[in-house]
Amino acid sequence: MISHKIIALAFLLMLAFQTVQAQELPRSSESALNWLKRMAEAPRKHNYIGTFIYYADGHMETSRIVHKIDSSGEHERIEVLDGVPRIVFRSNDEMKCYLPDSKRIYTEKRWFRKFFPDLLPQPFDAIDDNYHIQETRRERVTGRECQVLSLTSRDSLRYGHQFWIDVETGLLLKVAVLDGSEIIEQFAFAQVEIDGEVHADLLKPDLSVITDEWKVNNLVTSIFKDGNLKWQVKNLPNGFKKLIEMKRNLAEKTTLVDHIALSDGLATVSIFIEPITKDMPVPVSGFFTSRGAINIYVRMLDENKITTVGEVPLETIKLIGDSVFKQD
Repeated sequence: MISHKIIALAFLLMLAFQTVQAQELPRSSESALNWLKRMAEAPRKHNYIGTFIYYADGHMETSRIVHKIDSSGEHERIEVLDGVPRIVFRSNDEMKCYLPDSKRIYTEKRWFRKFFPDLLPQPFDAIDDNYHIQETRRERVTGRECQVLSLTSRDSLRYGHQFWIDVETGLLLKVAVLDGSEIIEQFAFAQVEIDGEVHADLLKPDLSVITDEWKVNNLVTSIFKDGNLKWQVKNLPNGFKKLIEMKRNLAEKTTLVDHIALSDGLATVSIFIEPITKDMPVPVSGFFTSRGAINIYVRMLDENKITTVGEVPLETIKLIGDSVFKQD
């Protein structure tokens, strides 16, 4: 649903965007960067089973996660315990999402690593260019001592973050996303066991509910070399770089969608371009609200709908969305 407050703010933004100057913040210490490195590596080194809570805009959602490391790599199960049931199984980059209410299974190859508590890409060398990282204090989460890191944006183009990192293992146990001093989104373990034995049965679907009635949808992604899509981006906001470009057959879409993904080392932004067809609802341009840190901006160009989605402020979403153009 479109928020009138968002539309009003968007109108002001369109009238008066100004060049954003970076704050004069010092380089991050080697010690702080080493904490980030441990946090990025921890999901590839440790087994864990736990329950975590997502909270944003008065909405709370609880999920159960099982994560196992063995000689064949990473294996994971995430089950949403509130609302509409959803279960995601992952074996390295192969993913299956089970939707029991509709008896559908969606399969897809994961193209980017970003699921709590695994929030940092590798490598993440660009983070210090866009955020000042500082060790602030020690706090306990689920009974475990954590080092708290504060990530302050060097400009107004991105949100701040706080990370609570387990001192013993480096695993991320809690994260808060901040717009100034306001917390707009949080993930946190309510209970977690690290480095225990994880039985293989915990990482498999319950075969008693999987029958022939379930429909399997294989979502295929075709990855392109840089610059090979007809749609490209130019004049990106400072600090953002292209991660990948591809064509995808997204769920509930009748045509292939062009997808360009960007990152500043922490925040990610996706651009989806699809032709406007007669059978699709009439698209509406403008800003749309989502939950937590996610903002959405839609514009039309040459009978195509361009949707920009990302965990960045409205100003940044518009700068990126307006930078999309079609190559000759």
